[in-house]
Amino acid sequence: MTPSATRTGILIGAVLALTWIVVGFWAFFFVAIAMAIGALIGRVIEGKLDVTSLVDAFRGKRSSS
Repeated sequence: MTPSATRTGILIGAVLALTWIVVGFWAFFFVAIAMAIGALIGRVIEGKLDVTSLVDAFRGKRSSS
């Protein structure tokens, strides 16, 4: 059985909720930030996220396409 986006979201939510309950808010916050960074790195490695476009967007440059 392949994992769906819904199941993945449920798992991520459960991990974050348990982190908050067991060790507190700041650990929850750190885990959430680490997960977001990991997701971004995964997208870059898979080729689904163009880093130069992302940097340009943060700099306020508009896309020409």
